[in-house]
Amino acid sequence: MSIDLASTGTLAIAGKTVHRLGFGAMSLTGPGVWGPPRDHDEALRVLRRVVDLGVNFIDTADSYGPYVNEEIIREALHPYPEGLLIATKAGFVRTGPGEWHAVGRPEYLRQEVEMSLRRLGVDRLDLLQLHRVDPQVPLEDQVGELKALQDEGKIAAIGLSEVSVEQLGQARRVAAIATVQNRYNLTLRDSEGVLEHCEREGIGFIPFSPIAKGALAAPGSPVEHVAKAVGATPAQVSLAWLLAHSPVTLPIPGTSSIAHLEENLAASTVSLTAAQLDELGAR
Repeated sequence: MSIDLASTGTLAIAGKTVHRLGFGAMSLTGPGVWGPPRDHDEALRVLRRVVDLGVNFIDTADSYGPYVNEEIIREALHPYPEGLLIATKAGFVRTGPGEWHAVGRPEYLRQEVEMSLRRLGVDRLDLLQLHRVDPQVPLEDQVGELKALQDEGKIAAIGLSEVSVEQLGQARRVAAIATVQNRYNLTLRDSEGVLEHCEREGIGFIPFSPIAKGALAAPGSPVEHVAKAVGATPAQVSLAWLLAHSPVTLPIPGTSSIAHLEENLAASTVSLTAAQLDELGAR
């Protein structure tokens, strides 16, 4: 199957126009997303193939590795191709495999932005997303620090991750919010209200973990039925549904394999009928 990212449509983020099928770099770094890549050279090859295939949105975070993910991106791609948007995140600390802690103290967010600038080798981050809201710190203070960094020219655009509509509204009273990155796919649609709000307000919605899992994608499921009908894989159908579901979605499937990368991006050519979209969307 061919790849046609232009057919996915585009979103304007941080002054750049990006295709609506990006790459999530999280899976490149280590077992359980902890430590260095399983295969350093292969990680470099995957990232370079990402760009060769026309992807111009790459998602990472300071906590992936931790820190290693941003360094691998720089090693593979710097100096960066014109038009490539690298989105990173801060505010979610890794203390071990499976151990995550929200830290939104303004001084910590500032420190992490400065370090991400250094690791990525840039003077300004295209998109910095608050990785998690720290319940111990007023949200206005967390977003306010990112706004201060934006005013200083260190961040081009601000995003949020795993937020509610109420939190998004709170944040928007402090700064313009370009994107929201919440867990969302055919199987997990708890953030439907957030997506609808983003669509109304023209905010990019980045669904992480975009591939449907569990019963919905099992043998005999609607995903498998549609996949057979259109000659695609269940993963490709999952991504095609996300692209068709809203004009502001920007799925970021991740992989550490070039073959799997190409398979995911081929979702750009999967066309679903209205009846198939209804079948997939039914709960």
